Amino acid sequence: VLKNTLDWVSRPVPDEPPLAAFKGKVVTLISASPGALGGLRGLVHVRAILGNIGCIVLPDQQAVSKASEAFNDTGGLKDEAMQKRIDGLGAQLAQFLARLA
Repeated sequence: VLKNTLDWVSRPVPDEPPLAAFKGKVVTLISASPGALGGLRGLVHVRAILGNIGCIVLPDQQAVSKASEAFNDTGGLKDEAMQKRIDGLGAQLAQFLARLA
């Protein structure tokens, strides 16, 4: 579904260069799945696709495994170390964007 969405939104509008909507956009990758790897294998492919369409993909990423068990009733992560790693990714993204501004 994600790949199909990227294909559709990458279609240029008239008088727009190809992939203009993606060029230079900064991306950080996080996945979650019910499996033991948390979608880690999929991130490899998403990273390649986003890089090929002109996104700047930050090098660090995080996968949340056993997602059906990973979150508490309020939607937060039960594992504090995992939450810190994800917060760190957000901070890295914010710092990178601030440098571009």
